[in-house]
Amino acid sequence: MTTDQIICTEDGSSGKIIFNNPQRHNAMSLEMWRDGTKAIQDLCSSDKIRCISLKGAGDKAFVAGADISKFGKERNSKDAIEEYNDSVRTFQETLIKVPIPTIAEINGYCIGGGLAIALCCDIRIAANNSRFAVPAAKLGLGYAANGIERLMQIVGPSFAMEIFYTARQFSSEEALTMGLVNRVLNNSELTEYCDNYVNIIANNAPLTIKAVKAAVNENLKSYSDRNLELCDEMVTACFNSKDYIEGQAAFMEKRKPVFTGT
Repeated sequence: MTTDQIICTEDGSSGKIIFNNPQRHNAMSLEMWRDGTKAIQDLCSSDKIRCISLKGAGDKAFVAGADISKFGKERNSKDAIEEYNDSVRTFQETLIKVPIPTIAEINGYCIGGGLAIALCCDIRIAANNSRFAVPAAKLGLGYAANGIERLMQIVGPSFAMEIFYTARQFSSEEALTMGLVNRVLNNSELTEYCDNYVNIIANNAPLTIKAVKAAVNENLKSYSDRNLELCDEMVTACFNSKDYIEGQAAFMEKRKPVFTGT
């Protein structure tokens, strides 16, 4: 699926979603939230896609929040605001629940809703010119508890409070120190590095990776809500798979394994 502002491509076992609104630093409109959800669903419906990367068009921004120029039309009533918020929530929940790995390729501004998108990904890799912020305290906006939960899980409560309290922009190096991003690279190296990382992940055993992702997500829940039986079933499926046999054979034969996800 490709639209004017959401570009979705496939390359072998890798999928890529590009937020294409560079004249507004890739700020998200209602249509982009909806089309983005559809793009994620389309990639996940393909049996061959094993890893998805998300990036912003151009070199100025990943996503710089919501497209304020659209607010007069898209958020001009209580019903419209609820509709907009539902679309944002659906996008974020869809991205979080993707069973395959996701990587945010961050170049430039990653602000507000853009940071929320990056937090919904499994791995965040940033260029050294990137900037991160949640400016809610400068706008008088309230954040629901579940809107802060994901940030707390990744950087911890103290850094989460610092990000919200100050509402300032943090550098890539500060983001790395907080654990907000996994890697920081020179701008010129970012795309090649991320594409290579996606390929590394896509060439590993899909059932193993899905089992790990499920286990991480379950362990982030309260103990009483965890579906540990599901995790055990996914681990058992790994040991019963053709890929397990292929992995052992490739190791003994000193060759690269060819995994099929079966």
